[in-house]
Amino acid sequence: MSLVLQSLLLKRLILVLVLFATVCAAATVTYVMHGWKLDDAIYMVVITVFGVGYGEVQPVDSPTLRGVTMMLIFTSYGSLIVIVGGFVQMVMEGEIARALNHRRMTRGIDELTGHTILCGYGRAGRILAKELADANHKFVVVDMDDDKLSEAESHGHLIMQGNAVDEETLLRAGVERAKTLATVLSADADNVFITLTARELNAELHIVARAEYPSTEKKLIRSGANRVVLPAVIGGMRMAQLITRPSTEQLLSSNKGIDSLQHELGHIGLKLDELPVTTGSPLDGHAVADIELGGNQGFLIVAVRKGAGNVLVDPDPTTKLAAGDAVIVLGHHGDLPQLAKRYASSKEVYYRGAKMELRG
Repeated sequence: MSLVLQSLLLKRLILVLVLFATVCAAATVTYVMHGWKLDDAIYMVVITVFGVGYGEVQPVDSPTLRGVTMMLIFTSYGSLIVIVGGFVQMVMEGEIARALNHRRMTRGIDELTGHTILCGYGRAGRILAKELADANHKFVVVDMDDDKLSEAESHGHLIMQGNAVDEETLLRAGVERAKTLATVLSADADNVFITLTARELNAELHIVARAEYPSTEKKLIRSGANRVVLPAVIGGMRMAQLITRPSTEQLLSSNKGIDSLQHELGHIGLKLDELPVTTGSPLDGHAVADIELGGNQGFLIVAVRKGAGNVLVDPDPTTKLAAGDAVIVLGHHGDLPQLAKRYASSKEVYYRGAKMELRG
């Protein structure tokens, strides 16, 4: 039932209730005015309204009393019919609308292919669903909580109620036709079980799983997950970057969704770091193209933070360096600390392949 029709029906019911109450009150007052006791008048109104069929409390022998009683009978019966019918209509139409909506949504899920199954609509699930919706990516939300599913439905997402650990739920969500499954429940054990079940049902499925504890990462990988995301690790690394490497964080935050870059680079042994340019050093006044960091080590200059605070991503080779700048480099995780230590102690860099000592 649409909100407009529901509002009109509710207003009509309220109007009928007010009319019904007004007639009952008028009849009670009329009986009292003709010498009846108040309790007798109320009793007469009740047995008349509900058609009990008991005898009259006192003789209804005057035209006025008979007219009021007949008016009460007609009005009460009509009002009760309208009231009961209205409530039945609201319930039935609501149930029918829910059934039709459920059928429509089920049919929509049955027609999906190459979609994503999102298991869990908690804090992480809401963010993920919004990003998928913004990207016009087809997906279905699977959860057991009615309130969460209602919220997801209000945002226009396809929903499926059930426990994602069960094969039947995943099959109804189209796991055999899906391209990706993301399990973002708060309990690591649930994510492991969902990963196992989904992998058995679809060997080609790309599975992204959430893990609260680093020790769960290996279990998820062994269970069939392709990628594992650890929100605590990502959050901790970002906070550390804000404290120790504000310029690097500025670089990272310039790209949407790049918060997990450092964590992802860690899987392949890489890391971002920065080296400052000091006054009087061979770096001071030279171009980016003139620098070879670490001699034979493989380092990539990905950005330069200028002293004014702006970051030059993928700097032009002719970019000149000056005191107060910082060179942001990408290198192997184990080599960067050694480079930073050597750079801080002996002040050596390589300029066109030749070692130089920094002055000052």
